[in-house]
Parts: sequence; C-alpha cells; structure tokens
Amino acid sequence: MPKDAEYGQINLTIFGDGPMPPTVVTVSVTEFKAKCLALFDDLEGRKVARIVVTRHGKPVAELTPPPTEMAPLFGAHRGSVSVLHDADLTQPTFDEDEFDVEGGR
Repeated sequence: MPKDAEYGQINLTIFGDGPMPPTVVTVSVTEFKAKCLALFDDLEGRKVARIVVTRHGKPVAELTPPPTEMAPLFGAHRGSVSVLHDADLTQPTFDEDEFDVEGGR
C-alpha cells in the first residue's frame, strides 16, 4: 500500500520497503524549519534519497543519509555448512582416471 507524504507543493508516493527510491525533496528554508524532524525521519527511513533546502528558490543545502555499513564478509556464513562425520575432506571428489592434468582432460 503506498504511503503519501506531503511536503508543501510536493506530493510523494512511496511504494514498499525496497531499495531507496531516487526521490529528491525540495523545500524552502522556512518549510524545512517547520518540518525538519519529519524530513529527517524520512531520510533515516530511506523514504527519500536527498533533501534540497532552498532560499529564494536557490539551493543552499543538500541532506543525504549516511552510507549504510556492509556486514563483514569474513565469517558471514559461519555455521551454515555442516560436514558429515564420516566425510574425508582431503580426498579427491573424482576418480583419477577421469581427470588427466597433462592430457588436458
């Protein structure tokens, strides 16, 4: 179900919780002063990609959310693989006559 957010003359419709939409909200300094907490909530919730604050129609500031931190890759799949108790991980997984390094097969 889309959510509507009202910012002065701009009406935004945000769908779902997927990746951040390429939405830019432009507000005047006066409007920003009155609605800054709601605008920050939308930035934090990734409902908007950028907020441009204007004075007399000219941009004076741009607000963007901080980059999201990626989880470390080392150890990311820890515990997701189990080895059978009788499996020998040092043994080849193919027969030697099926694979010939020198012959290229």
